[in-house]
Amino acid sequence: MSQITPTTDVDLIPIRIGIVAGEISGDILGASFIKSIKKRYPNAVFEGIGGPQMIEQGCHSLFDMEELSVMGLVEVFSRLRRLFAVKRALFEHFTANPPDVFVGIDAPDFNLRLELQLKEAGIKTVQYVSPSIWAWRQKRIFKVAKATNLVLALLPFEKEFYDKYDFPCDFVGHTLADQIAPDMSKQDARDKLGLELDAKYLALMPGSRGSELKYNSQMYLEAALRLKEKYPELRFVIPLVNEQRKAQFLAAKAELAPNLDIAIIDGQSRDVMAASDVIMLASGTATLEGLLVNRPMVVVHKIHWLTYKIFKPMMKVEHYSLPNLLAKKELIVELIQDDATIDNIVTEASKLLDSDNQAMLGEFSKLQQLLKCDASERAADSVLGLIKQK
Repeated sequence: MSQITPTTDVDLIPIRIGIVAGEISGDILGASFIKSIKKRYPNAVFEGIGGPQMIEQGCHSLFDMEELSVMGLVEVFSRLRRLFAVKRALFEHFTANPPDVFVGIDAPDFNLRLELQLKEAGIKTVQYVSPSIWAWRQKRIFKVAKATNLVLALLPFEKEFYDKYDFPCDFVGHTLADQIAPDMSKQDARDKLGLELDAKYLALMPGSRGSELKYNSQMYLEAALRLKEKYPELRFVIPLVNEQRKAQFLAAKAELAPNLDIAIIDGQSRDVMAASDVIMLASGTATLEGLLVNRPMVVVHKIHWLTYKIFKPMMKVEHYSLPNLLAKKELIVELIQDDATIDNIVTEASKLLDSDNQAMLGEFSKLQQLLKCDASERAADSVLGLIKQK
């Protein structure tokens, strides 16, 4: 295994970091982390699985990140054989070419299994983004402890949970909080995206995974049709992360709402949020982006009924979305599974469209400061510190 030469800021023998991200939010974290490491060690080598942003920063992706972009117990089951094949190939690669450290970014069901094998093979491992063990199946912390040398937590209450078990965990904050200016101009975003400057826009964000669009697209489209009847001047815009998701959504639209005018944007989800008056979105990292961009939102999310039935009794928290978890109260309405009816969606979206939402946005501002910690630099400090430990 290569060693760091501590006498200079430039690595003479390059640091090698194995890294795996499983979805777009992980790609954002990974790209910023790679950039921070390369400020200090320009020749550092990164390889594993990454998305377009990580690849742009120099990560060599051995597989397409789409391979791991799957969510839910039932949904994962149909992909198990391929997921095991990818994990086995990564393990063989990293044990044949040991990195100084392996960093798994989110995707805990995949990464923790790989990390356990790598740690047993003598490779230091880091889980960047804690699994939601504070929310359900809390005894998983012992699995995390067995598989990793260190956890990097994005949220302050996560570190509090790990501290109870005396397990190494560093709170680093969230990269998005450092990147996103809360005063992003609505007009500038609309001008950039080619949207009408004076219209009222509702952003539709049913998710970035195929499984999320499968379960969310229909109700988003049906709710949009009802809202268009109620607000004839209302406009809709949707960001779609890649061509696969675009084709998937357009197929649903052609069947359910062929005449509904929706502005389709390639990526640029943050600009779409900034350009919007209200956001309707799936639960996940996107809710944090909405908070940071400072736009009112409602969470609308469904998963496979059996996945929900299995996981619901295990939940230890009252809320699902990050703004509500951070605030420890309901700031935004969550319409999850059976609550995600068209009537409920239209009712809650209408409340936001008809209000100035200043109370919600004022709470968002308080939370924004909590997460601004220069996260990628802190994450880099933690990982480099682990590498240097004997």
